[in-house]
Amino acid sequence: MLFSSPIFLFAFLPVVLAALFSIARKGLTWQKTFLLAASLFFYGWWEFGYVFLLLLSIAANYLIATRILSNGPNPERARRWLVAGLALNLALIGYYKYFNFFVDNINALFGDVVPHFSIILPIGISFFTFQQIAFLVDAYKGKVEHTNPLDYGLFVTFFPQLIAGPIVHHSDVMPQFARRLRLEPHYFSTGASLFTIGLFKKLVVADGLAPIANFVFGQADKGEPLTAAVSAIGLLAYTFQLYFDFSGYSDMAIGLGLMMGIRLPINFLSPYKAASVIDFWRRWHITLSRFLRDYLYIPLGGNRKGKVRRYINLMITMLLGGLWHGASWNFVIWGGLHGLYLMINHAWNAVRERRSLPHLPRPAGLALTFGGVIMAWAFFRAETLSGALSMLSALVDPSAYVVDKESLKAVVKATGNKTSHVLALFAAAFVITFALPAASAYHLRALDGDARGAPAEFSRTFRADAAHFALFVIVWAAILFASGGANEFLYFQF
Repeated sequence: MLFSSPIFLFAFLPVVLAALFSIARKGLTWQKTFLLAASLFFYGWWEFGYVFLLLLSIAANYLIATRILSNGPNPERARRWLVAGLALNLALIGYYKYFNFFVDNINALFGDVVPHFSIILPIGISFFTFQQIAFLVDAYKGKVEHTNPLDYGLFVTFFPQLIAGPIVHHSDVMPQFARRLRLEPHYFSTGASLFTIGLFKKLVVADGLAPIANFVFGQADKGEPLTAAVSAIGLLAYTFQLYFDFSGYSDMAIGLGLMMGIRLPINFLSPYKAASVIDFWRRWHITLSRFLRDYLYIPLGGNRKGKVRRYINLMITMLLGGLWHGASWNFVIWGGLHGLYLMINHAWNAVRERRSLPHLPRPAGLALTFGGVIMAWAFFRAETLSGALSMLSALVDPSAYVVDKESLKAVVKATGNKTSHVLALFAAAFVITFALPAASAYHLRALDGDARGAPAEFSRTFRADAAHFALFVIVWAAILFASGGANEFLYFQF
């Protein structure tokens, strides 16, 4: 069930909200049980059979967590339970997500020696597995005092973030589940506004740019020659499609939580405004960056064992972060590129501080970072290595710098819209990305003056006033008249 689908917007969500608030008087346990059941129904709408896999994963991880907690006085025994839990989770995600990837690589080296299985990737498995791994590690470190099956199950399955994040930490939501959820007008209006912004990002901007990215990358993967202009348009289209698709989902997830009185963590803070790659990863997919830092980079040694080890740890973290996104060498290359970017960024900072050099002018930092990110997206999106290289080579090949009106017309034709519509989409993407504040920070600051680490540029905030209501109506009109229907979110495949 998609957040952007009519069945969710006009049936599931209204029923859940109405039932959730109406049973508040019956007690907290009723509400939590209902939310857990609704979340399982939401997950099962996609493929009911995988609800049992999700429940099995939850039950196994909960039992292991209780064993870790009960063996707190015996660190060695608790550690054995932690290792067992990590092995179980990695085996689960390894089978469903990476088994055929390893089979394909083995067969490429030694011939068809291992059969290829038909495996359907359970939706959201990367997200709910990472959340449970973090919980087990925190239980081992003594950061979890106690839990119960209902709270733990709701922590894992809470439907706004179950499928594609944010990746929530138990400290983010479990304390909030300890109180009755009542209709709070300020939270509800803020959440409804943020949800609407996310819906606009997805249905109007991301889905509007998707045909361009699909067409151009499809041509590149098929080996068709590309002009520099077509390649640039395709790369820009995907750069904005991915951002508006995933940040739109995250905005909708946070908005849904707010409507129910639950505050989820911010996942995006205008990452394309970053003036360095280090800053980019503090703004892009923030909850994944937090997980990789806390549960991979720091355990590897972080920056505590010298500069060389720090760079090795950075590269390992980014390579595994790339592989987390998908079972493909293209994702590994994407992660490796960002690992290289981070190494260069940290090395430059060290040289600059040692020699008292000035910072790069912010426009130069923005241009370098944005350009590097776009180049890496070529490997993230292309289905083949040759397709990614074709996209990038067209940008540096002098012979590709020709005016080919027919190829440009083909790009526009792929959208099914007029040139003016395509130009308007790109203009909207640029304005929203570079001129407006991050939607989540803009809205969350309205609740308590704290956008959880939002930088100073996000000083403005949402207000439930006439101006914002008029904007709310206009955005909904754009959604209803400009969108072409609900398409699956890109991060569902990760």
